[in-house]
Amino acid sequence: MGVNIDSDLLERVRADVRLLNQDAALDVFPEPHSLRDALNAVQPKGTKKHAPARNLTPETAKMFTTAAVDMWLRGVHSFLISGSLTTVSPIWASVTGYYSSHYCVRALAHLLGFFRLFSTKRMARLLPAAGRYSCDFSGKTGREHDIYWGIVKSDPHFASDALFPASNLDVDHRDWANYADHLPRFVPFRPLDKEALKIRIERISEIPFASPPTPSPKEGGIPDVDNVQVLAYHRVVRFREFVDGILVGKNRFWDVHRNPSWAMEFMDFQLTEGRTLHSEFTIS
Repeated sequence: MGVNIDSDLLERVRADVRLLNQDAALDVFPEPHSLRDALNAVQPKGTKKHAPARNLTPETAKMFTTAAVDMWLRGVHSFLISGSLTTVSPIWASVTGYYSSHYCVRALAHLLGFFRLFSTKRMARLLPAAGRYSCDFSGKTGREHDIYWGIVKSDPHFASDALFPASNLDVDHRDWANYADHLPRFVPFRPLDKEALKIRIERISEIPFASPPTPSPKEGGIPDVDNVQVLAYHRVVRFREFVDGILVGKNRFWDVHRNPSWAMEFMDFQLTEGRTLHSEFTIS
């Protein structure tokens, strides 16, 4: 399905990356908690959950983009861990597969200009206008998982994308592993070697499907690791395709990070040819 990329989003992200390209691509990520701290510094104090817009500097605004790429890289890393744990621990292979999917959703939400502040339970929303930036703060209740998934699902770029339902059933795997009792299904510890991991990811990338599977674990049953990993992999690729559609052509920052050096040996972000579930992002 073809999806036009919003012109305001194109302009903002491209402006962010022009600033990022002024530095070496590996040195552009700020210190941990930088975006959180910058937003906490400008949001109005008090107990009200809703707050009016406040001005942001371009340096703060661009951290929505770096936070998105950082979160996506976390999703790629979690996917590699999930693949490595496939035979060692189906439980934790499914949990890390869930986190890979969730990190990709958070990455998309950050790229779209949303960032949840945990301490004040507010959602910060970036508001670009003619090269200037502001940010408003609205109250958002509920689990972080549901909030970020709802943001992505309601966005026009992903509203019709079957890979991103309003709520991700993969979370059942995390809850099951974290909170269920009596899960003593432990096998001898045999971590996958490099070749086995490459074979596992290649197999995942070649599983075609017309609609996303629903990887809900059966009560007392082994998690459906295949479906969790398939969904995680497709979501990892979807974020990459989305940013590729925004940053067309050569770009130093994205060219470095779209193929992380620590993942290149294991995955090429390709999917089975002729797949029926596909999004093609184009410039509006």
